Amino acid sequence: MDPLPLYIGGRFVNGAEPTQTIVNPATGATIARAARATPAETEAAIQAAREAFDDGPWPAATAARRGRVLLEIARRLRESADRLARLETENMGKPIIESEFDVADAATCFEYYGGLATKVTGDVNPVPDEALSLTLKEPVGVCGQIIPWNYPLLMAAWKIAPALCAGCTLVLKPAEATPLTAIELARILDGIEDLPKGVVNILTGDGPDAGAALASSERVDKVAFTGSTRTGRTILRAAAESNLKRVTLELGGKSPNIFYADAAWEPAIEGALFGVFVNQGEVCSAGSRILVERRIHDRFLDAIVEKARTIRLGDPLDRATRMGPLVTAAHRERVAGYIEQGRREGARLVLGGVRPDRELAAGAYLEPTIFAGVDPGMTIAREEIFGPVVTVMPFEGEADALRIANATPYGLAGAVWTRDIYRAFRVVRKLRAGIVWVNHMQPTYVEAPWGGMKMSGAGRELGRYGVENYLELKQVHVNLNEAPTGWYA
Repeated sequence: MDPLPLYIGGRFVNGAEPTQTIVNPATGATIARAARATPAETEAAIQAAREAFDDGPWPAATAARRGRVLLEIARRLRESADRLARLETENMGKPIIESEFDVADAATCFEYYGGLATKVTGDVNPVPDEALSLTLKEPVGVCGQIIPWNYPLLMAAWKIAPALCAGCTLVLKPAEATPLTAIELARILDGIEDLPKGVVNILTGDGPDAGAALASSERVDKVAFTGSTRTGRTILRAAAESNLKRVTLELGGKSPNIFYADAAWEPAIEGALFGVFVNQGEVCSAGSRILVERRIHDRFLDAIVEKARTIRLGDPLDRATRMGPLVTAAHRERVAGYIEQGRREGARLVLGGVRPDRELAAGAYLEPTIFAGVDPGMTIAREEIFGPVVTVMPFEGEADALRIANATPYGLAGAVWTRDIYRAFRVVRKLRAGIVWVNHMQPTYVEAPWGGMKMSGAGRELGRYGVENYLELKQVHVNLNEAPTGWYA
């Protein structure tokens, strides 16, 4: 089994270090081996991106040319959609129908920024003088981009597309466990003639090595990271101690999903379950804290437990499967540790919490898990579990719901379900979260900003806000008065 290569300076190269094993989490079988980028190889990728930015044609390319390249990437992604979706499912474990959505969304992301490339404009600033004051927008430079394993191809698109739209060059590091579609994306990019070599570089490898080098390099102008809050802090420190590079962080979440008694019943039940069990709960915005108005709490709990029993676990390549395995056996054990912690702290396990047996025993599966009798101060109600585990808590009135919802260091997302539009917007305004849904949970659009408050990160991705993170502002003053100032008179 030949190892997956690194993509550096427009060339696929074999890594110097021993490889890491890539496993199908549904079966435990080895499906690939990936290179571990060494510090020297990471520096070579940074150098390739640096040369492509400082001396290459990409930053000075017309916006129309950059847009055409992005649209061509999207076209090729759609052509390869079936193969990419299968790879994503085999590598990460998500159901094939979800992988198909992800590939389509990745293509849409490139299409959006392909269209936006020619709409990035500066400003003319009114100044009290005979002068013209301009604000230009220029690419920030070389970008280090580090993505997680829960949406491998989609997160690559979220990072690469706005960077290319702005005229930046980059080094992308996919997660150690899920590099397959990133390398396939490199093959797609390598075949696009109008994308200069060295503009995009892709390294597989360990975070403490390749990822840390990107954050600490003085030749990298910006780092964009999606992942855990703990790692985000490390990256922020490294960026500050090196060259004060620009940083955007999309970090953890512990999102509240709030249900009032007047919510539409069936959509609410479905929204509660989809909000936390989609992608096996491995979602930063997962609605992992279900808050239910007390007078419907018991009925609501019974309904979601009954409905959750019907969620089909199975082979993620089977189109009837609704939940696949977690990404690795090690991550499953981490999630199982939280379940045990919940039991020890006195929460009541009402569903799941165990591994399925028989035909799924070899995979990293975990059944949908629901806890009731949860105090907001319990570990399972405060820390991000990143798996199919949800806590259900009652509340009494609007103030109590908001108190519980905001009692977390995170602030990525939240949702409120009610027919009362006045109440909905009162809650929207008081929730400390970067994304709030009303009568829905988890819709995500490339046209709208994505990111959080508090310890959920800094900056925003997607929409026109996403490309702004890859642009620097430059003020230009043009004197229109030929007369001397008289300063030395």
